[in-house]
Amino acid sequence: MRGVPILLLTLLMALCARAQQQSHFKGTKEPHFTRVDSLRGSITRERAWWDVVSYDLQVNVTPSDSTFSGSNTITYKVLKADSVMQIDLQYPMAIDSVAMDIDSLKISTKTKLEFERDSNVWYIRMRKSEKIGTEKKVTIFYHGKPKVAVNAPWDGGVVWTKDSLGRTWVATACQGLGASVWWPNKDHQSDEPQYMTISVTVPQDLVDVSNGRLKIKFPNKEDNTVTYVWYVSNPINNYDVALNIGHYKEIKDTYNGEGGKLDLDYWVLDYNVERAKKHFEVVKPMLKCFEYWFGKYPFYKDSYKLVDAPHLGMEHQSAVAYGNGYQMGYKGRDLSGTGQGLKWDFIIVHESGHEWFGNNITTRDIADMWVHEGFTNYSETLFTECQYGEEAGNEYQMGTRKNIKNDIPIIGHYGVNNEGSGDMYYKGATLVHMIRQIIDDDEAFRQLLRDMNRDFGGLTISSAEVEQYIMDKTGKDLRKTFDQYLRDTTLPELQYRIVGQVLYFRWSSDIQNFDMPVKVTVGIDNFQFIHPGPRWATANLSYMDPKYFKVDKKFYIKVKEMKTVKEMKDALKK
Repeated sequence: MRGVPILLLTLLMALCARAQQQSHFKGTKEPHFTRVDSLRGSITRERAWWDVVSYDLQVNVTPSDSTFSGSNTITYKVLKADSVMQIDLQYPMAIDSVAMDIDSLKISTKTKLEFERDSNVWYIRMRKSEKIGTEKKVTIFYHGKPKVAVNAPWDGGVVWTKDSLGRTWVATACQGLGASVWWPNKDHQSDEPQYMTISVTVPQDLVDVSNGRLKIKFPNKEDNTVTYVWYVSNPINNYDVALNIGHYKEIKDTYNGEGGKLDLDYWVLDYNVERAKKHFEVVKPMLKCFEYWFGKYPFYKDSYKLVDAPHLGMEHQSAVAYGNGYQMGYKGRDLSGTGQGLKWDFIIVHESGHEWFGNNITTRDIADMWVHEGFTNYSETLFTECQYGEEAGNEYQMGTRKNIKNDIPIIGHYGVNNEGSGDMYYKGATLVHMIRQIIDDDEAFRQLLRDMNRDFGGLTISSAEVEQYIMDKTGKDLRKTFDQYLRDTTLPELQYRIVGQVLYFRWSSDIQNFDMPVKVTVGIDNFQFIHPGPRWATANLSYMDPKYFKVDKKFYIKVKEMKTVKEMKDALKK
């Protein structure tokens, strides 16, 4: 009996040697990119020679005519000798004037610089090339009516609306569209300021809530306005910089976490105070869960804030925008379809998870945004597991797979401000969950997540760096696994056949030499790893009852049983 399977295996291995598939990444046809896309998404020569040290943003918001005006003083370090600086500010906003190294907001003929516009890019001409290694300052004065958000936060810009009492309510939400929709900056994720001041002047009956800590507020009696000065002491990506303007009241609390006492500040519309006190009780157990898995909350110096927002929500660093209507789930729905997602408020959990992945760890190019969204989407699973047990977490995670479209690759096109598929959320989280299974040691997986936030915290990175880091830390070669789930739209198919007590198995995949290990049963719910490749391989399962064979459902794959030898041979020819 045993001689037949061995001969069969030999024949199939010979056939397989002639049937290696070529790697190709499927998706929709190539999108068309313009020069404007390249100016926005690449490190141009006019961006490359200088590095942002800090921003000092001052903005006057006038709700009566929906205008912004103000200035941004950029402190930068000279990396290369050059004299033309690219600044981003989108239509219909406009730069009024630019000055070099001024001590106040007054321009003289000696400090004034020339500039010109090219679409949403402005080129500032320095008087000379500066000395490499020096720090300089340039102040940009600007004004205009910023783009109105059509459907924030997805179609972003500025939200001008009214609260339920008919009072002014304003907020910014500009991920993807870019921070340059409302203030001038170097609008590329690769370059974050190390610290930042945000000064916002609004009518005296309104409150502004921005990132970091409120350092001072002062009235301006001459025009009946008030200025709020916020200071961010950590690196921050541009799209996180936020204005929230309305009739806010502050609820103060503290959390004793891994970094000591963390200030919790909830800025809610005045009529939401009591409901917020109750609803936001989830914050402390959430932070405890996330600190356990991801490490210390990254922004103790800047505090943790939740802010009522007139849109669904956004991960604005240390000022998480909240607009889920004080209800459980995602606008009252469970995105997993399992019931687990109705046990907690999606926006609080998801957007707070971004404090670690997206805000602490930021990708240089938005093509790699799966690092933000995949790991943050997985934070929902970890929170569910923390609160309701491992089975509940698995149920939630696998339930979300129905949202995967497999339309285009998760990783987008580099250098053109292009995100990949929305599958970066659910398929990205599914990939993280599979990596956890492959590691097969939850403590090692937890330390991996914590080490990532320690080693990459405050930096801008690439998907390639994250992929290599995971492989180095785990000692596992996952190159083909990353290619399959990040750069391809198909699913690998595990093909198998059981002959007597012998299991034959192989991968059929568009990724050449795909080799992801996978768990299968060797008894009733008793899983062990097999290591398929493109060739037929075998394992002796003499202690297994074939009727119990199944593949671990935590692996997002196709499974096909081969009924005959002919099917096995034919599979190699495809």
